Amino acid sequence: MNYDRNPAVKNISFSVEKGDYLCIVGENGSGKSTLMKGMLGLMKLTGGEIKYTGIDKNQIGYLPQQTDIQRDFPASVYEVVLSGCLNRLGKRPFYSHNEKKIAMDNMKLLKITDIAKKSYMELSGGQQQRVLLARALCAAAGMIILDEPVTGLDPVVTAEMYSIIDDINKKGITVVMVSHDIGSAVKYGSKILHMGTELKFFGSAEEYMKTDIYRRMTGMQ
Repeated sequence: MNYDRNPAVKNISFSVEKGDYLCIVGENGSGKSTLMKGMLGLMKLTGGEIKYTGIDKNQIGYLPQQTDIQRDFPASVYEVVLSGCLNRLGKRPFYSHNEKKIAMDNMKLLKITDIAKKSYMELSGGQQQRVLLARALCAAAGMIILDEPVTGLDPVVTAEMYSIIDDINKKGITVVMVSHDIGSAVKYGSKILHMGTELKFFGSAEEYMKTDIYRRMTGMQ
């Protein structure tokens, strides 16, 4: 895949199985976010292919990096979460009872039902991330992709978010997460993909911790 006509990602080959918790790590500018957008069909491939088995790319929940536009979204918490069900509507103009139930179930999972009527703009950064994660789960049919989900959060809220994501994975949801936090990646991830512009490592977290690249990234070498 190219970015501004320059190769951003090349020679990458990996697989994600049902129930995996794959953490994608690497230096800044290594193409991690570009790879995510390619998986979601948001960027055109200039070579190779991505195969989906048992899931459509439109049924993958996606939590992008937060932007100022997202933080200023003028809607209630419930409306933001429910909007994650848009891909289920088809030609229907209204949400069904089942879609509203899906939204409420995910709000319960993220423990945000008590702020359902609050304006999204009034929330803290940690609360907003919970809301956006609940929205991503509404769109998901077994898989979510998270791009730096704890960026800008304080250490306490960061730990809470990692715990929530781990619980989601334990419920059978496949997680693919881009992260700069190597320590949390090997703590929670079942698999690690380390990127340069090309693939540097793909395998289990245990195997990754034995590599020179892990020791170099964590200052052990």
